Amino acid sequence: MAAHRPVDFEPRGKLLYGEPMCRHTSWRVGGPADLYFAPADLQDLLDFLRFRQQKDWPVTWFGLGSNTLVRDGGIRGIVVATHKSLGEIELRDERTVHAQVGVPCAKIARLTARNGLADAEFFAGIPGTLGGALAMNAGAHGRTTWEVVHDVETVDPGGLIHRRRAVEFEIGYRSVRSPREEWFVSAVLALKAGDPVQSRERIREFLESRARSQPIRIPNAGSVFINPPNDHAARLIETAGLKGVCVGGACVSEKHANFIVNHGTASATDIETLIEQVVGKVKQVHGIVLQPEVRIVGERP
Repeated sequence: MAAHRPVDFEPRGKLLYGEPMCRHTSWRVGGPADLYFAPADLQDLLDFLRFRQQKDWPVTWFGLGSNTLVRDGGIRGIVVATHKSLGEIELRDERTVHAQVGVPCAKIARLTARNGLADAEFFAGIPGTLGGALAMNAGAHGRTTWEVVHDVETVDPGGLIHRRRAVEFEIGYRSVRSPREEWFVSAVLALKAGDPVQSRERIREFLESRARSQPIRIPNAGSVFINPPNDHAARLIETAGLKGVCVGGACVSEKHANFIVNHGTASATDIETLIEQVVGKVKQVHGIVLQPEVRIVGERP
């Protein structure tokens, strides 16, 4: 589809043509999306998906833009931006929280702690939205998203909503599989009673640990590689002599070897080339093939 051709649909939300994705990724790189759609609310999204089905345009879902590398050639089809669009969160009762996929994980941690619910403090260490956390079973501090998921709402390509139980998905380490082509729109989290003071202290400790160990002040996308069984990607990368290695403006972080940072001039191609070099060197030194945790989307230039 051509980025400059107007579509015959008028959403209540924001619809942009040829939107540079570098404005929406935590790495600050990425070419233009043909269409960038930020729905006004869930109903606006459903209406647009029903319209989109007639055109059969591909859909790429986007939250805060962490854990994602958009190639310099950009994204064909539609980017659906959920952050600020699907951002509702509420306490259902004394043990459960309902949140839409555009809610930042950090907000889930803060709200639940403030209301005396425990088991969600680890979300403070996930720099993305609930949607991304659901899609990849994101985790931090020894806990993972689907440990606290009771059920989810999904939407199919025709814009119909479905409620699915957690047991209907195949959950693994940084992976979630479904037998259906559906996308997450919300989740109910089952938590337990806790002490607000203790939960807030735990969150503070998590954030301080993250600030000490990760390059949070330099554009990055979080952990680049999945930890292999019984090992850590950062250890393998560091012992392969890769800390500080650069391609253009993209460098393996000196602070944490499983992070690639953008020192201001990196392109998506620089970052992807560096990822490939890290994989090759670690395989050569350790005989282990690292698997990317970051999602790589879009077209090469």
